[in-house]
Formats: sequence, structure tokens, C-alpha cells
Amino acid sequence: MSEYRAPITDMRFTLEHVAGLETLRTLPRFAHVDGDLLTGVFDEAGRFASEVIAPLAQVGDTIGSVHNGDGTVATPPGYKEAYQRFVEAGWPAAGFPEEIGGGGLPWGVASALQEMIIAADMGFSLCPMLTYGTVDMLSLHGSEEQKATYLGKLVTSEWSGTMVLTEAQAGSDVGALTTKAVPADDGTWRLTGTKIFITWGEHDLTENIIHIVLARTPGAPPGTKGISCFIVPKYLVNPDGSLGARNDVTCLSIEHKLGIHSSPTCVLSFGDAGEGAVGYLIGEENEGMRYMFTMMNEARLSVGNEGLAVSERAFQQAASYALERKQGRTVGGERGEQAPIIRHPDVRRMLMLMRANIAAMRGVLYRNALAIDLSRHLEDEERRTQEEDLAAILTPISKAWASDLGTELTSLGIQIHGGSGYVEETGAAQWWRDSRIAAIYEGTNGIQAQDLAMRRIPLGGGVAMHRLFEMVLGDAASLEGDLKPIADRLTEATEASAAVAMTFGQWLLEGRYNDVLAGATPFLKMMGDTLGGWMLARGARAATAEPAGYDPAFLADRIALAAFYAEHVLPTVIGLKGSCLAGAEGMFAIEESRFG
Repeated sequence: MSEYRAPITDMRFTLEHVAGLETLRTLPRFAHVDGDLLTGVFDEAGRFASEVIAPLAQVGDTIGSVHNGDGTVATPPGYKEAYQRFVEAGWPAAGFPEEIGGGGLPWGVASALQEMIIAADMGFSLCPMLTYGTVDMLSLHGSEEQKATYLGKLVTSEWSGTMVLTEAQAGSDVGALTTKAVPADDGTWRLTGTKIFITWGEHDLTENIIHIVLARTPGAPPGTKGISCFIVPKYLVNPDGSLGARNDVTCLSIEHKLGIHSSPTCVLSFGDAGEGAVGYLIGEENEGMRYMFTMMNEARLSVGNEGLAVSERAFQQAASYALERKQGRTVGGERGEQAPIIRHPDVRRMLMLMRANIAAMRGVLYRNALAIDLSRHLEDEERRTQEEDLAAILTPISKAWASDLGTELTSLGIQIHGGSGYVEETGAAQWWRDSRIAAIYEGTNGIQAQDLAMRRIPLGGGVAMHRLFEMVLGDAASLEGDLKPIADRLTEATEASAAVAMTFGQWLLEGRYNDVLAGATPFLKMMGDTLGGWMLARGARAATAEPAGYDPAFLADRIALAAFYAEHVLPTVIGLKGSCLAGAEGMFAIEESRFG
């Protein structure tokens, strides 16, 4: 397994010259986020990820977390020590507002830091990732008392947080959950029920775990309209902030998974010992699903970041192997030559696909994160709404497109290794195994495609999607000279995507919902690939301006990546149009009983 090196130069270039960090810097609260700060923070975070966390990845994969049989879970050797150093260094708090004890960095910068931690060890990264969502949930929807009790330790990640949604009979249909919450005499609630697939639901890294649990109160309406949201701590918290009695929450077991073995995926039972687990209602009854989307939308962007980060880790290992592994001779080479496999065109094709798609993902994800920042902090209401709409469109794309690419690109990493890639000792297979869950996490990718097609196309009467296409076409039109072929390919892909979006919009008005749903997944792929081309084109334009502080060879690489993507990825976008518009009839042409 090769070492991990954070791609700091590309991260900074993408933030500053592709995703648009300069707009955020015009806001007083982020005026300090200059190039020197980025370089310093990224250098230190990259060193921490490489030296402290990355060595845990193979240990976590081979040993994994273990259920002790008494409801407790032991993490792999070295995890507790690394997590403690992670907290002491202040990295978990970096992207939170200073008002709640955070480091005051924008989420766009914090996403880059998160990418480093995920790439170093995805299993490890999932614990703080869920805590970030818990902080956002309580910051926006918690009472002042709840904030005072929990936020401080969650911001620092001294305590961890979880999302407790899924039940065996419900799966992705959250509205079918049956966990109950009944009021107690003291203003608290008592929860009973069993939840599955709870990431880091029990572990030994933190002294307390704050579960955010969805449950039904007495008389609640059916479906998602009858769901409420509760804080259920592992240990109750005394008025002075100290830990009190153990709550009635039990980890029955942990799952044996394809990957992310260090991350304990738990079955949690509430209320086994008696009256129920003590819970505290967040906000109002029956508003839990709306509140939970606060966590889920943040988490969806983070899951997209998983696709990016694990692809970067797989690429670094594959590139290192391709430079060292000698096999076969090149065209025109001398008989008996054993050339590094990186000189063979098909290996170079795979490496270029990996590198170009990684750069495309990084651009889209960072732009998505900055849109969230701008939607929260811009003073101009119209611009703030536009950024909010852009984030709403980009989030399902970031989650699904990037996590699908994560599976695809880590598989290419195995292929570059050849037979050695299929052998666990090389470590190449771990990145594919770890990445595979991301397409399922936080709403499967089919659900993301449904959200994009059914809810984001009509957003603002279609104006939001139209505005996005105009932005892309405007940037394409600005490319001149040697960049003109990139502009032509990007324009063709954008026009094809816009045509599908317009047709879907008309079908929605006509009630042809199944036809839209049938084409939703290829449409999301179209959009992701097109927007990835947009980000690479912006990068190529910036590189031709030769910004200070970047090696000319790096800038030339960015132009070459954009050209390769335009030649090898953007043409495939047009080919997806037919699949998008084929309708649902062919999918239902065979009787369902014939699948049995």
C-alpha cells in the first residue's frame, strides 16, 4: 500500500481559481482566508492526514472494529490515540463558526480538509462526519438549553454524533419507521424501538455519543409527516455538564461489511431495560423529517467527497505502481525491453481518466460547498437565493455522480495493478471495497437522481436550472484560441443536458412521472459529466492566465486534463440523451412475475 500525500496544490488551485473562493473573500467574516492561510492550513492538515491517520487504513481494514458481546465496541489498535490527537489539533472544529467554538473557516475550505481525512482512512473519517451533521442540526433547530448542553463538546468532537433513521422494515422509506416516543412527566420522552445501519453508533473513541433519533409520538399522522426528532445521549448529561447515568441504548451487534471495516455499523435498541431511552424533543413534534434534512444534505455532500477522496487515494497508488511496474515493450521498443507500464497507451488512458475525473469532481464538490457558504452569508438576498438554488441542484449531483465515479475509478485502480490488484496484500482492493457504500449512503443514488429530476428541474419554475446552464455556456463562450475545442465540446454537452431537462419539465407538467423517473439516473450522469467539464474548463482558462505561485508544469497539466476530458468524457454525454428520453415503457415490458 502506497503512502497518501494530500494534493495540496490542486486543492488550493481549485478553490481559488475554479470554484470561486474570491467571492467568499469579499465577505468580512472570510476576508482572512487568503493564499497564505490556505497554504499553511493545508500543509499542516496534509501532514497530519498522511502521518497520523493514513497508516491506520490497513490496520482498520484487516482488524476492524469488534463487538465485545456486552454491548460495547472496540476500535482497531491505534484509533483511540489518533482520534485524540485529531481532537487536540482542532481539526474537527475548523469549519464551524467561531460563535460556537469553531475555527471560522468556510465550509468550502473545510471540505478540502475533510477530503484529506477521508482519503487517509475513510472508515476513520465517518465518525467526525456524522458529528458535523449533528452540530448543524442542533445549531439550526435545537433549543438554547440543548445548544448549551451539547454543542461545545460536539464542535470539538470530544463527543460524537450519529444519525439514527433506518429500520429493518423501512429501509430508504423513512416514513415507514415504527420507533415510538412517549412523553414522560418531567418534560423528556421515552423511546423504544430498534434501528439498523447506524454508523459509529457505539465505539470507544469518545466519552459520549449523541444520537439524533427519528421516532413517532402518540397520535402522529402516518408517513413522513408524523416523524419527530429527538436527542438521545449514550450518557445523560448533568446540569453542570458532567456525565450522568447510562441511557437505555444498547448496541446489539455490528455488521460484517464489504469495506470500511473500522467503522462500526450498529444495530441499536432503545428501551430494552424498561420504560425506554430518555430523549429530548428537538423543535416541534412531527417536524423531524424537515429537521433531519439539515443533517442529510450536509452528509450527502460529504458522501460525494468520499467518492472524490477514495478515488484520489486509489489514483496515487495506481500511478506509483504504474511508474515502478515493468512489463512488456512499448511500440517500437527493443526486443526484450521491459518498460514501465505507464508507457502503454491503455494504462495511460486509465490513469488519465482517473486524474481528469478526480479534478472534475473536486471542482463540482468545492463549488457546491462554496454555494452553501454563500447562501448563508451573502448580504444581497437575491444572490443568496441564487446560491441556495445552485446548492440545491448540485447536492444530489455531487452525492450520486461523485460516489458512482468513486466506485468506477477505484475499480480502474485495481485494473492498473493487474492480478496484483486482486490480491489484498497490495491494498488496491480496499479502496474499491471502501468506496462501494457511498452510492448507498444517505439516500441511494437512484433517490438522488429522482430528487434532481422531479424536484430540482422545476425549482423556481425552471429558472434555477436555466440559470445554471447559462453560467456554463457563458464560461464556454469565454474560451478562445487553443481552448476553443474544449469550449465546443462543453457547449454540445450542455445543450444536450438542457434539452433533456426541458423535456423532463414538460413531462412533469403532463403527469408523465414514470417516464421522467425512468430517465433520471442517466440524466444525473449527464449533468455530472457536463458540470465536471465546466469546472475543468474554468481551470484551463485560469491556467492560461498563469496565476502567481503555481509551477508552469502544473498549469500545463491542468490544461491537458481539460482537453483530455473534453475529448474522452464530454462526447459520451450526448450519447446518454436517448436513454434519458426513452421513457418507462421498455422497463415494464416484461411481467414482474417473469423476474422470479
